[in-house]
Amino acid sequence: MSRPRFWDPTGERFGIPTFPWKMAPDGYLTRRQLRAQGLRPNGQPVAAQILWRSRRSKGVRTAYLYRPELACPVQPMTPAKAAALAAANRARRTCLGCGRDAGYVLPAHLGCCLPCADGLPAAA
Repeated sequence: MSRPRFWDPTGERFGIPTFPWKMAPDGYLTRRQLRAQGLRPNGQPVAAQILWRSRRSKGVRTAYLYRPELACPVQPMTPAKAAALAAANRARRTCLGCGRDAGYVLPAHLGCCLPCADGLPAAA
């Protein structure tokens, strides 16, 4: 039996420890797993990676792994950050053609709401 294609726990072949899909040892977490625990990488370098072949993207995908003991808590959302985020999301929903809040993020390739793109009058 041969070893898996992306098995390199010492990092000789890929530069950092590399593991195949679902074979990473305990003690490593992805960014999403860190966030789920209320942590962030805090500028630490990538400790390891997971590589796998993807049929969807027809190539090799990568997930970087970090050490949770070096991570820090996520900075809390301040009222100013929340207001800025709300304003940015409101701008993404506001149609440039009719000026109304479409209630959804406007398609970037259209630049306006769907009724304006179709040439229909915007509903009230």
